[in-house]
Amino acid sequence: MPSSLDSARVAVIGGGPAGLMAAEALASHGVQVDVYDAMPSVGRKFLMAGKGGMNITHSEALEPFLGRYGSRRQQIAPLLDAFGPDALRAWLKGLGVETFVGSSGRVFPTDMKAAPMLRAWLHRLRETGVRFHMRHKWVGWDSEDGVATAAASQSSTQMLRFTTPDGEQRVTYDAVVFALGGASWPRLGSDAAWVSLMSARNVPVAPLRAANCGFDADWSPYLRERFAGRPVKSIAISLTDIDKNVHNRQGEILLTETGLEGSLIYALSAAIRERILADGDVTIALDLAPGLPLERVIAEVTRPRGSRSMSSHLQGRIGIGGVKLALLHEMLSKETFADSNRLAHAIKALPVRLTRARPIAEAISTAGGIPFEALDAHLMLKPLPGAFCAGEMLDWEAPTGGYLLTACFASGLVAGRGALAYLAAGAGLNAAGTTDASGASQPPAA
Repeated sequence: MPSSLDSARVAVIGGGPAGLMAAEALASHGVQVDVYDAMPSVGRKFLMAGKGGMNITHSEALEPFLGRYGSRRQQIAPLLDAFGPDALRAWLKGLGVETFVGSSGRVFPTDMKAAPMLRAWLHRLRETGVRFHMRHKWVGWDSEDGVATAAASQSSTQMLRFTTPDGEQRVTYDAVVFALGGASWPRLGSDAAWVSLMSARNVPVAPLRAANCGFDADWSPYLRERFAGRPVKSIAISLTDIDKNVHNRQGEILLTETGLEGSLIYALSAAIRERILADGDVTIALDLAPGLPLERVIAEVTRPRGSRSMSSHLQGRIGIGGVKLALLHEMLSKETFADSNRLAHAIKALPVRLTRARPIAEAISTAGGIPFEALDAHLMLKPLPGAFCAGEMLDWEAPTGGYLLTACFASGLVAGRGALAYLAAGAGLNAAGTTDASGASQPPAA
């Protein structure tokens, strides 16, 4: 182990928000940090996510905010205590990036762009001495390093192997932070190759699954050809999850060639996915007129329509037309569509059967990964002392809306601080990086 923090060397593997935040936490305390990424440049998925508007976090109160993390709320809460939405906005302001709260409560940079923020951040990291190594893909540990017996010693180093344009390299570090992402959008670098490498070192990994993804509905050729790509606005979805809890959400969805996606589907993707895994499929109920009570819809639909067609009648009385009307024709028999009372009930609860999630490569994010139970409170791997993990490679998920990015930033900071605490403890240092006369090690200051 190093004798002081400024003589310590730490590798950060992965150049997304979690990895860069870990690098900042380390470099700000004098540690030499090397960031490795398999791609030609860092932050590629971050930049892609920012196209159309960089939703960085959300302004809602902490209690509902934490609820977005579902079964991992308890594990995510300490991370957000360390670096929550307000701290993230203050940190952005320190980068020179002002933010604003949109009408939906989502938080955006004032220019709505990710690239200026990333450029400012990389400039600051380089000024603190962080070095970047592009086109360096981590391919495991050296077979002779001390990691295999690390449980017996807190002083083991990490001898890491990388494939590079100049051939394979082996580099030794005092600690390492892994921030390698999940398996979504692999063309941007998150290919989940780390799963087999971690598993070989007895690190448990929960199967990676698509999250914030679309689902197939087996449309007819007519619906695919005529309406694919159309948004379905002002609707609500009702869904019963595997624990018999009923979810009701209002918003909009997108009808695709294969099924449904969009923000409302993403918000319910975990519940939909788990029902499909348990039962083989799931039927959701679409309310095509969420602003009208059932009694009003029944009254309007059953009102005498004279010579008008039912389609014209629906458009004129309750504004049901276009893609909503097409969905009614798709899901209902001719007999049901012609029965005014049954049709009215279907408008308020149209059954749509979803059969499978879209491939993980198409998903915005992934569930599964390294469980928190395999990590200590500093996000250090229990089987591999000196190795820390952050970001999407951990086993958690959240809907879009800024929740994913916030937890990635927070976990990166906690992992970086955890690596500092590990280095300080090994060198007998206190938070300031000097020898603690009492002999007790303390975590570095925030």
